[in-house]
Amino acid sequence: MKTSSISLLALTGALALTALSAAQAGDPETLIAERGELLLSEDFSKPVETAKAQKGKPATAGWRLRPGKWEFADGAMTGTEQKEDHHGAVARFPVAFKDVVIQYDVRLDGCRVTTLSLNDAKEHVCRVLINKAGFTAQKDDHDHDGPDKAEVFGKAALPIQEGVWKTVVLEVVGNEMCAHIDGMTVKGSHELIGTDKANFGFTVAGEGASFRNLKVWEAKAK
Repeated sequence: MKTSSISLLALTGALALTALSAAQAGDPETLIAERGELLLSEDFSKPVETAKAQKGKPATAGWRLRPGKWEFADGAMTGTEQKEDHHGAVARFPVAFKDVVIQYDVRLDGCRVTTLSLNDAKEHVCRVLINKAGFTAQKDDHDHDGPDKAEVFGKAALPIQEGVWKTVVLEVVGNEMCAHIDGMTVKGSHELIGTDKANFGFTVAGEGASFRNLKVWEAKAK
């Protein structure tokens, strides 16, 4: 009986740890997706390893932090656009996925807009745009000079004060995307969203935006 009790406790503990790996207490409820395997958890408590060519490592290993100025302090990563770059600041992380839940905290530190961008091997797929007036979800232009155009799915009017942390959740399942902040939601659907993705990243246009508590899960439809 003693051995059986210990085995039962061990099994219970293992199941609890498995559940915690999928979602932690306090994580916002998902709307169209179920969180699955945790692909990435980054609290930015120390500078992350940036992408660089090393022996035994591909050039795409870790974060690519360019262009822009990227700093790490107090458990947050802060990006600022640099005028000489003639482009917003970009932090990109290579990871293969299709259906996904991405959750993070964002703080506006003077930027005009910041985005969470999902991309395939060659082009942008979709994104969430956040500024002081609220947030937008859209399918991106996938061929630049070709016939494809960006398609805005909707805008949520949500005043966001500078210096205040907000939790962002983006769910992608099949051809659907669903973004939500503070209980407000924007959804949309397009066949491009259902393609295989190769990376995701943050962009910052203007003075600055900060990011913390990043988690990325594989997902399946609810």
